[in-house]
Amino acid sequence: MAKQPGYLRAAFLVPANLFGLLAATLSSVLMADPLPALVALGMEGVYLGTLSLSPRFQRLVRSQSPAEQEPSAETVALLEELAASQREHYFALKELRDKILVNYRKLPGGGVLVASSEPRLDSLLTNFLRLLSTLNAYRKYLNAADRAALERELADLRGELAGETNPKLRDVKEKRVQILELRLQRFIQAEESREIVSHQLASIEDLLRLTHEQSISIRDVDAVSNQLDALSAEIAATDETVREMEKFMAISDEIAGVPAGPLPEDRVR
Repeated sequence: MAKQPGYLRAAFLVPANLFGLLAATLSSVLMADPLPALVALGMEGVYLGTLSLSPRFQRLVRSQSPAEQEPSAETVALLEELAASQREHYFALKELRDKILVNYRKLPGGGVLVASSEPRLDSLLTNFLRLLSTLNAYRKYLNAADRAALERELADLRGELAGETNPKLRDVKEKRVQILELRLQRFIQAEESREIVSHQLASIEDLLRLTHEQSISIRDVDAVSNQLDALSAEIAATDETVREMEKFMAISDEIAGVPAGPLPEDRVR
């Protein structure tokens, strides 16, 4: 379990706070009067309590905490499913994400920018992983199915159905035709969806690279807001794509689970 960041400690170590405490201490020493130090201590309690409970400050502390950099359980699980080359690709994009945040920290109000942009970048990377996993599922699905054999079997069965006179056999063959038609339709849709996922992955990568390039020379905080809007739009688009693709694969698994019989050359007569 990741260790929670110390918000009180982080608030105490803020440079301006340390400077104020030091100034109050020196004043008490020079004046030989404990009052400035006592007043500073009283104000320190209010300051620590207020700042450490601020949601914005907590987000900033978490963004700079090593514990926050630990991958989530979902990320670990998704990474384990990927090929080595795909994992390397992901980590290259994660490195871009880190460079973007470093560049944002250099801007005025950089801490706030990092706190607001880091969750969006992480969501985009998580969606990238989910799409990679979905792409692999499509490849596996398409490799396991022989479209040409499926089309031949469907054509043969339709030919048999046209000349079938036995009502019971005709009913069985009609149901098999419907199942094979569904399988063929899903196969065609899977090929199209695989292309969509591939382009969506490329779009995420392009956006991250563009955001990094812009973060190098950007000096206007308003321009960063435009970048964050673009990230948010891309996250929404990929979220929808992932949901649609996962739903498609779930339906395809159900269809694949319906026995349509072996291929013609292996058919038991």
